[in-house]
Amino acid sequence: MFAAVPSATLVGVDAKPVRVEVHVARGLPSTTLVGLPDAAVREARDRVRAALTSSGFGVPRARVLINLAPADLRKEGPSLDLPIALALLAAEGRVPADAAARTLCLGELALDGTLRPARGAIAVGLMALQDGPRRLIVPADDAPGLVALGGLDVWPARSLSEAVSFLRGAPRPAVPDTPRHARDDAPRPPPADTPDLREVRGRSMARLALEIAAAGGHAMLLTGPPGSGKTMLARRLPGLLPDLDTPEAIEVTRIHSAAGARTPLGLLRRPPFRAPHARASQVALVGGGRSPRPGEISLAHRGVLFLDELPEFPRGHLEALRQPLEDGHVTVDRHRARTRFPAAFQLIAARNPCPCGWFGVEPTRCGCHPTARRRYADRISGPILDRIDLHVRLAPVTADELVGPATGETSAVVAARVLAARRSSIVRQGVANARLETGRLERIAGLDDAGARVALSAIGELGLSARGYARLLRVARTVADLAGSVVVQADHVRTAASFRQPDLAS
Repeated sequence: MFAAVPSATLVGVDAKPVRVEVHVARGLPSTTLVGLPDAAVREARDRVRAALTSSGFGVPRARVLINLAPADLRKEGPSLDLPIALALLAAEGRVPADAAARTLCLGELALDGTLRPARGAIAVGLMALQDGPRRLIVPADDAPGLVALGGLDVWPARSLSEAVSFLRGAPRPAVPDTPRHARDDAPRPPPADTPDLREVRGRSMARLALEIAAAGGHAMLLTGPPGSGKTMLARRLPGLLPDLDTPEAIEVTRIHSAAGARTPLGLLRRPPFRAPHARASQVALVGGGRSPRPGEISLAHRGVLFLDELPEFPRGHLEALRQPLEDGHVTVDRHRARTRFPAAFQLIAARNPCPCGWFGVEPTRCGCHPTARRRYADRISGPILDRIDLHVRLAPVTADELVGPATGETSAVVAARVLAARRSSIVRQGVANARLETGRLERIAGLDDAGARVALSAIGELGLSARGYARLLRVARTVADLAGSVVVQADHVRTAASFRQPDLAS
């Protein structure tokens, strides 16, 4: 007796089709699992046996061979439990084999037969949309996210018994309705607990830099003494960013689902904000491992990666950011395979000007030797600094700023300008200004005569490289968008140049 059930396994953040084949024959009772399974898949034999018994189906007293095809693709994780159990029941004739063969199944079985959510369910749904079948039986917790993709016939199951009932013809239960905000591109306010920009006292130039960063998707480095508001500013950036559109939301949700995050309300519409610790490993930051998984830079895809105390990160970790900062993806090489993870993140970093934090701010308070300051600055390489568009210096907060009234604009007011500027850049060129290709830059960020003269002067005064000049133009284009100007003018270039100052320790 033979039966097969379609399923899938994760490779990085992508799902690959797997055909679960079961053959039941006479002989001494045994269960053999082949097809390059990892440890979690091999243990499925025991979980499936217990789940079948707990659900009242019993275990066949026969020779059982389970094959996971294709045989040369490594299968990972416990999500093949449900298709193995259903294929076994189909091979015994206890569920219709043709219905099982037309239904993609996914889910981890508990010993009592209940279903646990599957890692990477969104990636599996995207695979099914491309290659089919489009009827899916999945854990109930994963159903809303799959329904939000559209085009799939999703059957949410809470247990093995429910999955069997569906294959036997039971009516499909209602899928919990996905909230409207998870299904469309309509603008919506940020969550109520998002910090508001109005809480920042003073800091007019830093607030302007934050607005430019949000409007153009630019990388930004905040340099200032302890307590000057670097982290406070960075954590207010998410409240200024526009929501993700549907294709972006699907990308982001797919990555987070592959990393094991739950998306019970459908697609993730807000840009992610990730803040890894300086002591995080390179694998945790960049991604990888024996079975490569996305790291923090991929979890920040289409959102913000905040690196506080930037010089405290190992230099090798920071150098690994070069490729994603330029290309929007990172490639992880292992001896068995090469995995590519999306990583189009917006880098926001913060640092002190020296080890003690007071160089250039309160000279009498800084006791760092020049060599120590230089060594501290050298922890961040020139190529990394050259890839950061906005360099912002912060002075200590004054007493008047601390006790005076909050007079700045709210995040909602600034976010409206950011949204208008971002939309103008998308209509004009299809991407945010920070992602504008060099070949199109001079045409789209064309300068008037006065702007060209200011740019030429900035190249000499700031010692800009070709990459630095291109980033200057991208920032100037964003400043012009915020001002509603079609042409990049001299004042826009001056504003952009003010955020590309030489290193403090030089």
